[in-house]
Formats: sequence, C-alpha cells, structure tokens
Amino acid sequence: MFFPFHDENPTQRTPFVTFGLIAVNVAAYLWLVQLEPLERHRANLTFGFIPGRVAQLTGQHPQPIVVPLGPPVEQPGFPFGRVVQRQLKLPPDDGQIVRSVFTCMFLHAGLWHLVGNMWFLWLFGNNVEDRLGPLPYLLVYLVGGLAASACHWATDPNSLIPVIGASGAVATVLGAYFITWPWARVHTLVFLFIFITIIDVPAVIVLGVWFLGQLLSGHQALQAGQAEGVAWWAHVGGFLAGLVLMPLTARLVGAPPLEHKAGRRLRSEHDDEVEQADWW
Repeated sequence: MFFPFHDENPTQRTPFVTFGLIAVNVAAYLWLVQLEPLERHRANLTFGFIPGRVAQLTGQHPQPIVVPLGPPVEQPGFPFGRVVQRQLKLPPDDGQIVRSVFTCMFLHAGLWHLVGNMWFLWLFGNNVEDRLGPLPYLLVYLVGGLAASACHWATDPNSLIPVIGASGAVATVLGAYFITWPWARVHTLVFLFIFITIIDVPAVIVLGVWFLGQLLSGHQALQAGQAEGVAWWAHVGGFLAGLVLMPLTARLVGAPPLEHKAGRRLRSEHDDEVEQADWW
C-alpha cells in the first residue's frame, strides 16, 4: 500500500479553483451528514447519478422509476408484524436527471471517501490549475467528471444504485498530471507489512500503478457481476479523459511549453556544482 503526500512541482499562482472545489465538497458533506439517515438516503438517490435514469431521458422508459429507500423496516401489528420496504419514486424529470450528473460529483459516502478525494485533488490539482488557468481548469474538471459518469453508465446502464463522489473528476486531474509531468518526483509513504518508509518516485509510476489498480478492479467487478461498491470504471473514464483534455486545453489556452525536464540534474555553467532542476 502506498500514499503520496508531496510532489516537487512548484506553482506560480494560488489555486483558487482547487480551494473552491474542496470547500464546496466539504460543505456538501457537512450538509449531508446532518440529515437523518432516511433523508440522507433520499438525497443520495435524488442528487446522485443513477445510470438507469438515462433511459428516462431517451424516452425508452418515460415512466417513473421506483427504487428502495433505505433498508427494510419491521412494523408492529396484530397478530404478527410485517416487514416493509420503503420506496422512492423517481420521476422522468429531465432537469433533475441532468443536474444529478453534476451534483453527484460533490457528495460523498463517508469522511474517508471525502478526505481521500480532496487530498488527491489538492496534491495534483494545484499544478493542473496553475498551467491551464482557473476557468479552463474548472471546465476540464467538470467535463472529466461527466466522462467518468458516462463510462460508468456504459458498463452498467440499468443500475439503480446512485453513484456519488468526486472520484471521477479527480481522476481526470490525475490523468492530466500524468500526461504533463510524468517525471515529477512524488514523495510517497509505503506500507509494507509492519514497515513504513518514504520513497521518491516519478509521478508516472505513482499514477500509473493507481490507474492499473482501477483497471484491474473494474475488470474483476465486471467478471464477478458486482452491482454494488466502488465505481471503478468511472475512475478509469475520468483518468483517460484527463489524458485527452489536458494537452488539448493547454494548446487552446496557449500554455507555455514545458522547458524543464523533470528528473534531470543540471550542471552549473560556472562551476561543477550540481543542482536539482525545478519540477514542472
């Protein structure tokens, strides 16, 4: 197991959009956790992305979709009680369905789900924002999140399980970083049995291993026919979107060429002192 915690890749401007995205995600989480469990589940179903609702948009199934609302509950009665499954009827509301593709990016299932996504967003997003500029960066983030949801939908279009979390959009940021600064050094905590150590490895290895893990887990989930759990293919789709969107957007906004080669050591022109080049 490994955990990246710092990269040698300096920035030149304050990442206000990254700060803003983190703040919105934290605020949405605080709003969600203060709800009663039943209302929290209702919010996840309403604002989360449910692949099966796409069919309501296309007109194939314009009628409402009924989904379970929380676990079954036992109601007392005479002479015997009964178990009741509460349900929520989701109407074929085009606006609600389209909005859910965006709102799902800002909801999280738990504290560690939130912390993990926001940490990776901060660690790698500040460099992507620095290169693209605030607005293009935000567009890449949102478009990548849409691509992630589309990829998840393609693997399980009939699922009625809501997908929530910033993971797909954050994966887009990881893909953007991967294609732009593959040799930037990333300080990484490595946990090996009872041993913990810190190593410096290129981003191409850290993010490459992460992506291969998502790809393998997604394949295993498809083979096993799992309908619940982590949306692995959303991560894969988001990462691939970042690989494509980053160079295209950088070219459109006229981002300067990356002159420094990360990982190389430069010798001074005046003496034999060797100094580390900046990571870009």
